[in-house]
Amino acid sequence: MFTDPNTSYQNMDFSDFYNEEFNDSYLQNLTDFDLDESTLFCPHIPFADAVNISVCVIYVLIFLLAVTGNLIVGWVICSNKLALSSSDVYLFNLMLADTLLALALPFSAVSLVHGWVFGDVMCKLVCLVKEINFYTSILFLVCISVDRYMVIVRSMESQKAQRRLCSGVACGMVWVLGGLLSLPSLYNEKFYPKMGKQPVCADNFDLKNAEEWRMATRILRHLLGFLLPLAIMLICYSVTVARLLRTRGFQKQRAMKVIVTVVVAFLLCWTPFHVTTIVDTLLRAKVIQYSCSTLTSVDVAMFATQSLGLVHCCVNPVLYAFVGEKFRRRFMQLLQRRGLLDRLSRSSRSSSVPLSSEIPSSVL
Repeated sequence: MFTDPNTSYQNMDFSDFYNEEFNDSYLQNLTDFDLDESTLFCPHIPFADAVNISVCVIYVLIFLLAVTGNLIVGWVICSNKLALSSSDVYLFNLMLADTLLALALPFSAVSLVHGWVFGDVMCKLVCLVKEINFYTSILFLVCISVDRYMVIVRSMESQKAQRRLCSGVACGMVWVLGGLLSLPSLYNEKFYPKMGKQPVCADNFDLKNAEEWRMATRILRHLLGFLLPLAIMLICYSVTVARLLRTRGFQKQRAMKVIVTVVVAFLLCWTPFHVTTIVDTLLRAKVIQYSCSTLTSVDVAMFATQSLGLVHCCVNPVLYAFVGEKFRRRFMQLLQRRGLLDRLSRSSRSSSVPLSSEIPSSVL
């Protein structure tokens, strides 16, 4: 005999089955777990689009000022090749590094508004240029600090030809070392993030060892890109300044003024970014407790301090103009040689604004 299946299912009691498979204690055990906040997507930062547009405009202004100013610096330095000092050689290479960084800023400006639209090759190239500038800028400042130490403390000022040759070799080594340390940036590529609508240019390591690679490159940046060079500069300048304070003449003090100003400006621009990056590294290493609020604060701080660091590529020409007496003198001589100063003088006289072709000594 065959019974009606509908009748049999209606009359069956499944209460025992439900009690066994879906009892409350079992469900309670299922919901007992530890939440890993690092896997959560934190909320979008308010006004992010407006901030990106504002920073985009700032990048364009930095680009215009940096390229113009650094080209003038290069023109002044190269105008008198025979009289170049070893410090001039280092400052010229520092100018090249800042100019390369400035040339990369328009790409960063566009990516803030439209995402990365320039492809993988340009992504790798722009990141490589930024990373090379990151290392070479501080390494050239280390070279300058060592050179000033050798001249003032070790009394090697008379060996100009030898020091100039050594400075050329040192600059070549700095470029090579900066390029080697920047090779991890070749892992950067264009891709779409999981929760983003626009493509980005960022590192894209293999998921199996991505965190290890990021941590290794971070530690390398902290040690060789900031802490070790900073320690060398502080030691060299501390000994050098101590020696200068014991001398009676002020010629060497005046010569140190530009160098110290350049170093201080670099530290003021880049130290906040390095400190924030170290905090971010500690956050990734779970030394600092992870939370969305902490992550958001660190991300905002890194964005702001990185923008401050990028301003540095247009700062040095301004410092040379206001602090460097020798730079101003050379620049005015070049203008006079080209006849540009006379043209400005005639133009100003026609506008009833007096301008002498001779610069008062108080301005120099």
